[in-house]
Amino acid sequence: MHFAAQTHVDNSFGNSFEFVKNNVYGTCVLLEACKSFGHIKRFVHVSTDEVYGETDENANVGNHEASQLLPTNPYAASKAGAEMLVMAYGRSYGLPVIITRGNNVYGPHQFPEKLVPKFILLAMKGKPLPIHGDGSNVRNYLYCEDVTEAFDTILHRGEVGHVYNIGTDEEKRVIDVAMDICRLFSLDPSTVIKFVENRPFNDRR
Repeated sequence: MHFAAQTHVDNSFGNSFEFVKNNVYGTCVLLEACKSFGHIKRFVHVSTDEVYGETDENANVGNHEASQLLPTNPYAASKAGAEMLVMAYGRSYGLPVIITRGNNVYGPHQFPEKLVPKFILLAMKGKPLPIHGDGSNVRNYLYCEDVTEAFDTILHRGEVGHVYNIGTDEEKRVIDVAMDICRLFSLDPSTVIKFVENRPFNDRR
């Protein structure tokens, strides 16, 4: 199960070479090792919903597994590139590959560069919660135990050669997440939430 990756979109804008090296070249190293070993029962490559790019604001349903990959940032592009290698090794060398594409995951002990732990730690200290743009960007969030259950199911029952989305229908704007955290810490959103300059391309949904 290949979870290893550079994953933070913001960091990828100023560090795209490192993201390509870790996410594309790193994946290739693992694929070559599995090919040489020759006894791998499954190679589960953990990708991201970011590879689909932006979802139309008026869409009634999200992207399906056969949707075109249209990444909008270096992180997403590096994960899409890694996916292409995984698929190629599956076709050319018969490696038993499976790809997953998941929504944003949150949970205890998560590294604080991610939105939810970052906001919680800032709220605990009474510091401002910085939000890119106007906070209307929509995302889906999966709790770590739920996504773990999905990985366990895919590992044991998924079909080789298939791609599996791991997601939820529940969407939240970034501003809503910040408001929820303010409520949990009894903070006044009007004084704590601070809007900052948007990043170069921030998917609306």
